[in-house]
Amino acid sequence: MTYDLRAVDLEVIFRREFELCNVQPGESVVVLAEPSSRADYVAASFGALKSLEANVIQATVPGGSPVPLPSVHTGSGAGLNAVNANPLAQNLLFGADMVVDLTNEGFIHTPLRGRILNAGTRMLFVADAPEVLARNLGQKEDKDIAKTAVEILKRGKELLVVSDAGTELRASLDDGHPGYQCGFVDEPGRWDHWPSHMVVAWPKTSYGKIVLAPGDVLLPFKSYVQEPVTLTIAAGRIAEIKGGADARLLEMFLEDADDEEAYFLSHMGWGLMQTADWFALSMYDKESNMGMDARAKAGNFLFSTGPHPFMGRSTFNHFDIPMRGCTISVDGHYVVKQGVLVS
Repeated sequence: MTYDLRAVDLEVIFRREFELCNVQPGESVVVLAEPSSRADYVAASFGALKSLEANVIQATVPGGSPVPLPSVHTGSGAGLNAVNANPLAQNLLFGADMVVDLTNEGFIHTPLRGRILNAGTRMLFVADAPEVLARNLGQKEDKDIAKTAVEILKRGKELLVVSDAGTELRASLDDGHPGYQCGFVDEPGRWDHWPSHMVVAWPKTSYGKIVLAPGDVLLPFKSYVQEPVTLTIAAGRIAEIKGGADARLLEMFLEDADDEEAYFLSHMGWGLMQTADWFALSMYDKESNMGMDARAKAGNFLFSTGPHPFMGRSTFNHFDIPMRGCTISVDGHYVVKQGVLVS
């Protein structure tokens, strides 16, 4: 008889993660999966939660798509929309203290997420490869570090990003709704992502120039920039794209989307995750890795395009573009210098 014991080793790190999430004996926790979710993650989650004496239920809901989409889980799709018209599943999630979301796309861009969180349920999304999870297992103090960075953004009026490659971007922080991810959920009504450690704001307007340098990352393509790309930003919108093959790829994506909202910038901020490996995307197939190392690497600049919940934009045509080597300041106060966090 052949035994699949992969979940046994994983259970150790899943238990440590759930301890960070302050899972208590008797809490109701749902392990949520879809048919194409990783079976070893489901088993490890179930076992770890049971060892913490939680009341655990494993639920499998229909997939987010009629067919498996193996490389789409990048936060750039519509999310798990199969639950939107499923009151039975919704009531289960509303009634839980915590949901461990092991689906491929999660709820990040679904209207249902807000309703689940408003019910007091906390949600943890898990989608990266085992080594990525283990290497980037957080610490309790990560939350305080992120909240300190949020306070800088709350007090600020303008975010300035420059780089030796030619970036000079200014973004207004007025009514910017700053937030953070710290890689765990330990309070009711909160969503987070394991692994992650970053701070972001949602500027309503920005202008200037963003120059992507070789080695920067294009998500959802899950590829590294090969030659410089210059984006001209006017009134918070990509007004012009110049460069070679990578620039043309971005242009074609936006042209094919045929969606004006896709051209606008959405959130932007910087990474805090000291254990991140910028090159992790090159070590895995596209199905195995969501790209959180690059998104959250300490000292990166991350900007996104498309959806903006505070301006009513809900497009799913969405880029996340992490950049290295930038200098970031808030009202003249440096938070990152040439890709290195300022302590």
